[in-house]
Amino acid sequence: MRVGIDVGGTHTDAVLMDQTTVVAEIKTATTHDVTGGVVTALRRLLAAGQVDRARITAVMIGTTHFTNALVTGRGLAPTAVVRLALPATAALPPLVDWPHRLLTAIRPSVHLCDGGHEFDGRPISPLNPEQLKRVAAAIEASGIRSVAVSSVFSPVNTELEEQAAAILRAELPYLHISLSHQIGRVGLVERENATVVNACLRDLADDIVEAFEQALRTVGVAAPLFLSQNDGTLMDADHCRRYPVATFASGPTNSMRGAAFLADRADCAVVDIGGTTTDVGVLTGGYPRAAIGEVDIGGVRTNFRMPDVLSIGLGGGSHVTHALGYRPGMEYGPNRQQGWGSDGRGEADRQGGADSRGEADRNGGADRRGGRDRHGGSDGYGGSGRQGGRDRHGGSDGYGGSGRQGGADRQASRDGLAVGPQSVGYQLTEQALVFGGSVLTATDLAVAAGLADIGDPALVRHLDPDLVRRGIDWMAARVADLVERMRVSAAPLPVIIVGGGSVLMPAELPGIPSVHRPEHHAVANAIGAAIGQIGGDVDRLFAITATHTREDVLDQARTEAVERAVAAGAARDTVDVVEIDEVHVGYLPGNAVRVRVKAVGDLDLARHSRTEEEPQWVTP
Repeated sequence: MRVGIDVGGTHTDAVLMDQTTVVAEIKTATTHDVTGGVVTALRRLLAAGQVDRARITAVMIGTTHFTNALVTGRGLAPTAVVRLALPATAALPPLVDWPHRLLTAIRPSVHLCDGGHEFDGRPISPLNPEQLKRVAAAIEASGIRSVAVSSVFSPVNTELEEQAAAILRAELPYLHISLSHQIGRVGLVERENATVVNACLRDLADDIVEAFEQALRTVGVAAPLFLSQNDGTLMDADHCRRYPVATFASGPTNSMRGAAFLADRADCAVVDIGGTTTDVGVLTGGYPRAAIGEVDIGGVRTNFRMPDVLSIGLGGGSHVTHALGYRPGMEYGPNRQQGWGSDGRGEADRQGGADSRGEADRNGGADRRGGRDRHGGSDGYGGSGRQGGRDRHGGSDGYGGSGRQGGADRQASRDGLAVGPQSVGYQLTEQALVFGGSVLTATDLAVAAGLADIGDPALVRHLDPDLVRRGIDWMAARVADLVERMRVSAAPLPVIIVGGGSVLMPAELPGIPSVHRPEHHAVANAIGAAIGQIGGDVDRLFAITATHTREDVLDQARTEAVERAVAAGAARDTVDVVEIDEVHVGYLPGNAVRVRVKAVGDLDLARHSRTEEEPQWVTP
């Protein structure tokens, strides 16, 4: 039996699964320390399932810890950045476009050194061991323990990064070293950024993994721990310690995988509505479609593997705003602020709606970077450096895409009504009207419309029916617009709606021919974590020559992907290559080809089984 847990901004969901059967499911409020909510969810789940703890073979957790750390700038370790590139790239130093708040948080020590390769593997300059030893001395003097190493075109030739890491580790054996070819894709600046993000999270990863393992010991579960990755697969605890950045956006991918499992569909659009945000993604062959270009995470441009997801601030806890004089934070209830009828609008209709909320909703600040967005970095890959379409969206959780909010926002200015992006979050049960609170939320509208049976419906009977109807229509139009923007062909996409906030949606969405809401939809994210497999992927440039043919290149990429899956915890005899994509790169000299390969296999539970003594546990 498996336990799947997904930690969201509002709720922590948990399921107990026996093969493909959901034995028990639990939804609890996310706690401030997050890990405490995991312990609570585990205890309640095991009590509901009435299962012997010894029967649990694995625990899978999807967490927001690392995304939250980067977005807030808390818990980040001081980090050294070593770039192997001189005499090239000096005009564009590492961290050149990082937000000041993150630079302050990681207090970087930056070092430009000799090294690097051209796209075809020819060296730019030889590695200088003595230079790296001086760098190690400077790192030791600064007290830094985490290092990010990048080299020009390291996805083509990894040897210089590996040699540099060996030299640094020989001088300072305690270092945590992240290598860019193991994390990002072609594109020096963005790949380097992703590597620095990973490096500054390494210390936190040790703490978080230990906290989760302690949580399992607390409730008496001796099964191995796995964490969800952002491609819908899993990694073991040790792999997470080395690559915490791979957990970013694991929540939406878990929901998509869980939705596909519940609806028995491999190709569809998935709408996951939680307490704070709505995420829309597309599944192809049962796995999330990957974002092609750069992805902005907390103000940092990266190019590592991420799902193609649009995110907006719409969920069960979202404030209903700009309606009939109401403002976020204004207390409202049956005995306060009467007059939600059409005569009470006052100034609200002239506020400009959601489009007037300021820079964040209009792709302001970092999203309007102009020139920097168009350069291809020192790797010279040009085209994908120009962020287009969905890759420019800012996302309410630091990645993905609510930056360009489209038609529904403009409707808000005409109707004088908008829902979100502000939310009461995990305080929904304290602040929403249906729970006796004083804040009008999207959940209140759903209950008043008869879409949900939550809290006390009598507490929202006084709401104007026209307000309720317009609010529900507005939310449905927003979601339908997101689905439409995710289509890449004329063929209509079947839509699966999941998540605890799915009660906000009516049975049909405008312009969507097929809408499904499967059983257990409220905990699809936890189910997606529980059914996860182990994956490995390769995305790099190869040079095809007379002695290194196309077949040789594809075989090499397949082998690397399989080995990465096995290293992440897959049983070798179960690993299959599920995706191969090759694109000839015309803007580079020679016969260059970009190859992407994804391999997936089942968990090697025998390899990961714990050998420690049965833990002591306490009942609540």
